Amino acid sequence: MTPADLSRVLFDILGPLAEQRREGSSAEISESQVTLERPKNREHGDWASNIAMKLAKPLGANPRELASQIAEQLQSVDGIASVDVAGPGFINIRLDAAAAGQLAKTIVDAGEAYGRNDSLAGEVINLEFVSANPTGPLHIGHTRWAALGDSIRRVLAASGAEVASEFYINDAGNQMDTFGRSVLAAAKGEPTPEGGYPGAYIADLAAAVLEREPKLLELAEDDAVHTAREIAYELQLTEIKESLARFNVVFDVWFSERQLHAPDENGRSDIDVAVERLREQGHVFEQDDAIWVRTTEFGDDKDRVIRRGNGVYTYFAADAAYYLNKGDRGFTHKIYLLGADHHGYVHRLKALAGAAGDDPERDIEVLIGQLVSINGARLSKRAGNIIELNDLQAWLGTDALRYSLGRYPADSPLTLDPELLRKRTNDNPVFYVQYAHARTCSVSRNARDAGVDRDAFAPETLTHETEAALLGALQEFPRIVAQSAELREPHRVARYLEELAGLYHRWYDNCRIIPKGDDPIEDVHRTRLWVNDATRQVIANGLGLLGVSAPERM
Repeated sequence: MTPADLSRVLFDILGPLAEQRREGSSAEISESQVTLERPKNREHGDWASNIAMKLAKPLGANPRELASQIAEQLQSVDGIASVDVAGPGFINIRLDAAAAGQLAKTIVDAGEAYGRNDSLAGEVINLEFVSANPTGPLHIGHTRWAALGDSIRRVLAASGAEVASEFYINDAGNQMDTFGRSVLAAAKGEPTPEGGYPGAYIADLAAAVLEREPKLLELAEDDAVHTAREIAYELQLTEIKESLARFNVVFDVWFSERQLHAPDENGRSDIDVAVERLREQGHVFEQDDAIWVRTTEFGDDKDRVIRRGNGVYTYFAADAAYYLNKGDRGFTHKIYLLGADHHGYVHRLKALAGAAGDDPERDIEVLIGQLVSINGARLSKRAGNIIELNDLQAWLGTDALRYSLGRYPADSPLTLDPELLRKRTNDNPVFYVQYAHARTCSVSRNARDAGVDRDAFAPETLTHETEAALLGALQEFPRIVAQSAELREPHRVARYLEELAGLYHRWYDNCRIIPKGDDPIEDVHRTRLWVNDATRQVIANGLGLLGVSAPERM
């Protein structure tokens, strides 16, 4: 019996009880209200529910009395061994071994689909993260946002949402011209121009540009800057994509800022259209020869200039056009994952949503990620003033980086210990979880060699206390995934996997799959192989949500 099965049983019991007690009340009960949780003390049972306390007031009932009525009916349900009422109205439920053990087969049969749920079904989400300038390599900050953003994407999709991950390419504006001049100067053998981009990577790009366009230095200055900029931009963006792909991050959409500035056949850009659309909403006004958006109506600390008096659009104009573009593409909910230095954007973006006619509390979400540091990490030899993603991958490996960055909340400042991440011991969380997966694979191989297969399944034989604990944790996985998606906190998956790995190791130490010596192979051994393989599947599924591999040997 899965938690979902038990929740439906509770809901079916509550309907008639509520009908008897409603007495004209308009209180309604939805299935989503019927939640279960794992008791902290395993002696209290497999599952607990506070539904009697939640419904007592709207139904005009005493919570403990209502809980007792629910418990009485639960006692007669197949698969439930016992039900107790505790405190003011907690309902503690213990499943019998057969009902609890049935989950092992359910998981193995479901395979990669186990853990997926429909808690966010119907939501269409645009998730933007990283969005680095294409003027240099990705650095340690981008590494954290990439790990978090991609894991958020994975748990959202696993919870039924239609989600597109998006990288906003900041390829318009002065920084691109500065980038082009820096590359051209390096190609000429000249010093970096004032305010330009330093670093050996610029020299590498210049050499690659000259190889692509040998006549670069013969062009007029403006043409040479343009050519250097465009070729170097293409090369640098390709490197960014390749770095992210090695980090197991692949974006669904690469959106160029230039698209917002490009005029259509009537000479109007997306930004021009965005200003008019905001004006139609009634939130645009003119003052001091400039065009403003009255964002203070939606909680911003000041109104924003969208076009200066000289006719030049501000960055806020591009933000507005980009936000509207996302809505035009069918995304009803937009999530932005921004760095720690972007706190000022939160109110601005929410105000922009309000000015566009959306609900700032419903249609847009801005997550701020805090800084990360790694003890002993060296500045990039190529870039000079940053710690590169490429260097971190070569030093620590993708799995260690992805897992370590994924196991902490986004709003938590983070310092990682590289010595720990390189250890092949249980002190290293990623090794601990991956080793548990590898052990499940080893157990399966050894069982096969010993003649133990899954031809029989007798869940009633799973009576050891470590089996109850392990099966209880396996039941939790879909709820953990749904909760991680709802809260945008994939670190909950990592912490769950560590707990699951510990329960598996304790079970392995106490419950034999391969009989001793010449003892016969019995159904309990075959059934435990189902439990082993179910654990393997859940660990693999969980690591997949974090973008981390599940090795079969270590």
